[in-house]
Amino acid sequence: MPEIDLDATAHEHAAHLRAGDYTARALAEATLARVQAQEPALNAYITLTEERALAQADAADVRLRAGESGPLIGVPIAIKDLLCTRGVRTTAGSHMLEPFVPFYDATVVARLDAAGAVTVGKANLDEFAMGSSTEFSAFGPTHNPWDLDRVPGGSSGGSAATVAARGVPLSIGTDTGGSIRQPAALCGILGLKPTYGRVSRFGVVAFASSLEQVGPFGRDAEDVARLLGVIAGPDERDATTAPMPVPDYTADFGRGLGGLRVGVPQQFLDRGLGPGVGEAIEQAIAVFEREGAIIDRSVTLPSADAALAVYYLIAPSEASANLARYDGVKYGFSYHEGGSVEEDMAETRGRGFGSEVKRRIMLGTYALSTGYYDAYYLKAQRVRTTISREFDAAFADHDLILTPTSPTTAFRLGEKLSDPYAMYLNDLFTIPVNIGGNPAISVPAGFAEGLPVGLHLIGRHFEEGTLLRAAHAYATLTDWHMRRPPATPAS
Repeated sequence: MPEIDLDATAHEHAAHLRAGDYTARALAEATLARVQAQEPALNAYITLTEERALAQADAADVRLRAGESGPLIGVPIAIKDLLCTRGVRTTAGSHMLEPFVPFYDATVVARLDAAGAVTVGKANLDEFAMGSSTEFSAFGPTHNPWDLDRVPGGSSGGSAATVAARGVPLSIGTDTGGSIRQPAALCGILGLKPTYGRVSRFGVVAFASSLEQVGPFGRDAEDVARLLGVIAGPDERDATTAPMPVPDYTADFGRGLGGLRVGVPQQFLDRGLGPGVGEAIEQAIAVFEREGAIIDRSVTLPSADAALAVYYLIAPSEASANLARYDGVKYGFSYHEGGSVEEDMAETRGRGFGSEVKRRIMLGTYALSTGYYDAYYLKAQRVRTTISREFDAAFADHDLILTPTSPTTAFRLGEKLSDPYAMYLNDLFTIPVNIGGNPAISVPAGFAEGLPVGLHLIGRHFEEGTLLRAAHAYATLTDWHMRRPPATPAS
């Protein structure tokens, strides 16, 4: 029996499991041992689910012996601790939900269970998914496996870091303004935000409901495609999901980059990129052009420059409404010391929420208040429509839009905590995609000063297959996605 290679991809593990080279239980035990060894350095998880994982692995072995051959049977995965898991606490990275144990699974979790995936734990995140560094978790920051003194990005930093460190081959994140793609870029892996409505949000702790989408992390395009194929599709419990069939996202993997019409908005390359980032992106563009892609640098998205302001009006406004439910009465953290209902509620929210969540609730409440709704929130919604139409116009003549994922590589822990605006600028290139509801993927595209750089590909609504085709083709021509970070133990 061959030794288990924990650096293998999910589809490689799946092939070994089908061939009987090792069992799902053996793979789960080895994976848990590595994850536990890495945790003191990474802090990528809030809760490890050893018993659940081993039980799922045993069930997967039964299915494998019966001849089943699904792409995720027996494959380890991490789930962002924003998705409800029946019988396993779901904290959203907040003291407010620290004791919360759901009695149901999110639809994505249920689909992963049905597919035979083995959940090893709930990954760390910025509180309620509000942040770009995973420093706003109530359970401590996650560290970047390429440099433990740096952030992994956020808010899905734990999900990205554990895949990059070869803890698990796959993970699930959520993306409201870049929270899958930006940590994927900073950790040197692939991360895909599907089209809004492609994946169910039922059972996801709400932040900004009109912007957020669940999506996959992986180390190659095939893994991301297979995982997306499992979690995507309509859900009767989520009215925002699209009633569309789920295609085979690997169907176009043999087509290469030739003939793809790729728009490169120069405005995104002239926006204060960090040292080496622009050079890495230009080298990636050169690969696309050499392989037959048609590069157009004249494309523009005139209103995209307003996307950051639009996002920080709409997202906090929706957060203000969604987080009003945490009042110390229904569930979660509750503070009582004999005061009035209003006083106890104020204490509950003051003690239960962290600084970034409070900041966004106040921004949103202000934007929705009498006298300011029309001036701020309504105007932001109008600009949102304009941005969406500009994307539609650009895609009339292009198959993809190409930009950097993040303006810089991973920054140092604590470097931007005292400057919220500098922190928000990390999502400068990813936020317009959430505004437009389009799909987008971050692909490893080299290094700058020893840290990963992400290439950002944006597609038409529901054309994730084109994104994955391009990501797969680019990866066959480079080895950036195969580089392994040095900063965490192997086992």
